[in-house]
Amino acid sequence: MERTSTRDDDRATWARARAGLDGLPGDRGLNIAHEAVDRHASGADGDGIAFRFLSKDGRRREMSFRELAEETNRFAHVLGTLGVEAGDTVFLLAGRIPELYVAALGALKARCVVCPLFSAFGPEPIRARMEKGDARVLVTTPALYRRKVAGLRGELPALEHVLLTGSAEEGAGVGAGTDGVRSLEALLEEADPSFTIPDTDPEDPALLHFTSGTTGAPKGALHVHEAVVAHHVTGKVALDLRPDDIFWCTADPGWVTGTSYGILSPLTNGVTSVVDEREFDAERWYRTLQDEGVTVWYTAPTAVRMLMKAGRELPGEFDLSRLRFIASVGEPLNPEAVIWAQEVLGIPIHDNWWQSETGGIMIANVAGQEIRPGSMGRPLPGVDAAVGRRAGDGVELIEEPDVEGELLLRKGWPSMFRTYLHEEGRYRSCFAGEWYLTGDLVRRDADGYFWFVGRADDVIKSAGHLIGPFEVESALVEHPAVAEAAVIGKPDPVAGEIVKAFVALHAGHEPSEDLRLEILGHARKRLGSVAAPKEIEILDDLPKTKSGKILRRLLKARELGTPEGDLSTLEEPA
Repeated sequence: MERTSTRDDDRATWARARAGLDGLPGDRGLNIAHEAVDRHASGADGDGIAFRFLSKDGRRREMSFRELAEETNRFAHVLGTLGVEAGDTVFLLAGRIPELYVAALGALKARCVVCPLFSAFGPEPIRARMEKGDARVLVTTPALYRRKVAGLRGELPALEHVLLTGSAEEGAGVGAGTDGVRSLEALLEEADPSFTIPDTDPEDPALLHFTSGTTGAPKGALHVHEAVVAHHVTGKVALDLRPDDIFWCTADPGWVTGTSYGILSPLTNGVTSVVDEREFDAERWYRTLQDEGVTVWYTAPTAVRMLMKAGRELPGEFDLSRLRFIASVGEPLNPEAVIWAQEVLGIPIHDNWWQSETGGIMIANVAGQEIRPGSMGRPLPGVDAAVGRRAGDGVELIEEPDVEGELLLRKGWPSMFRTYLHEEGRYRSCFAGEWYLTGDLVRRDADGYFWFVGRADDVIKSAGHLIGPFEVESALVEHPAVAEAAVIGKPDPVAGEIVKAFVALHAGHEPSEDLRLEILGHARKRLGSVAAPKEIEILDDLPKTKSGKILRRLLKARELGTPEGDLSTLEEPA
């Protein structure tokens, strides 16, 4: 089949999308926070509700665009008072609380680089990301600082300022006033509520999202202010956002979805966002959809499977009549889930595809077009997607339908990542000529719908989270009994995959259930509940190649009872 997209068409599409944004007054560039907040706050929509925060204790707080502008202005001033400069990295480690959202947007106003972290991370993932990301400022809660960060300060020499949310009294117990630890509330009270965003080049760095690979430490994908063009228009096209919508993105800002579509896209489109601090509970989620009058809902396949598990009768107890559009992302959506939603909720779920590296939705099942259950959908306007394979310095495109190959995207969309931080060589290896190689294997049918086949590497996708084996293995071998470790993704009907670890012990340690549980506990403490293995199996030895590389694929094949493939490079056991 022929692709209809051309490079000139794509450029024209993105240029039209760019024209739908304001730009900084006086033709001073493009700033994400201006498009998300200030252009609404200074106009007729200033009193419109930007965020509706639902706290763990049941409180409900609304924040208008005008109030959000003032709060983010104050945070931008706080950074200036501390001597933080454009290009410095501000890390955010907190649950879905108002201070996190204010800090993210305020830092963007100050032209800092924003990097949200998932609050369930353990100390080691936090340290690795903050070290690689040159963290200068951290916004967090007293409890998270005490449990996960305070012990790392000696390993993070660039971290000058820790701003603790909550009252000064809450922060006093964790050393506020020493080692750069301060009360954010106190600083904000003294800050000026007015702020002029400095000139911002569209190519100025803005967002840092970490994604884990299979052969090394987490990769920091860096995005620029120009990315807001994609955030804005893909919210309209892929999520069907309209100004009068009530939008709920269930993703945490510690993941790219929770930033791009949990903060930025709905704001640029003038939409009210529901932000729920609490974790999943099927009955409460349905009640939230009802009570908040949610019209557009963006969630993950794992959550959908958990709702399915809660039964078909439960949603019938709630009035979901205002809900008109549901979308899903994070991993492939089972066809059964699309059919279930149509039968039980009355509307289907629109799956879509993108990555931390793409910064925004690239392929989607959009409103008004046929949904093919199990398909990723079709490329959005301005996105030139193809199926192919690397061939020398370029690529070989596969034009025939239903032939598997790697998903390729032609360079040039606004939210494309600009580098892997401090790893330019690794970044360049993702490209061949004009094409970005996504690492995902797909096929494309005769009508242009793309279908996910699998990862070209062995990143584990668990409950919508990407988990790199190297990071987990590194934490496991820190245990004094563990000599070697390898982890795989094991299929799970709810989470998609769970992390299973195989470990070999040092001499002098004997396998036992007590030791297995001890290693599990160590992993949870180091990595947090998301990345830690759910299962651990102790082996006499791990299968390796003759060069010493552990064969994860062989472990997975043996676990699943699938063909083991070529074993010619397998090291013979001693």
